[in-house]
Amino acid sequence: MTPHQKDVPTRFSRDMSVTAAEWDRALRGGVGAHDLQVAGPGRAVVQLLEGGRLLLQWQDLPPLQIALMRMARLRVDFAFDEVDAVRRSAFMQHFDRFTQRGGG
Repeated sequence: MTPHQKDVPTRFSRDMSVTAAEWDRALRGGVGAHDLQVAGPGRAVVQLLEGGRLLLQWQDLPPLQIALMRMARLRVDFAFDEVDAVRRSAFMQHFDRFTQRGGG
């Protein structure tokens, strides 16, 4: 792994400030050329091109409220299966660039 690649664990969770519709669009683009299979409400499997897979599960969280602003949120669980650290990092770098919002 090169110094610019962060260590991506095999399993982790994120709270993401997105609606279900935004997540659906982001998910489809974020997986790139990998095969996405939606396995039902709140579940998907990404078959990675070079082997292994990513299991995703998500659920609604209460909206985040800051003063008068309310933002929808999802809890997303990521679980890589048979994917080494370098490939996890490469996948997540692409996924994070694709799903990044705002500036800064």
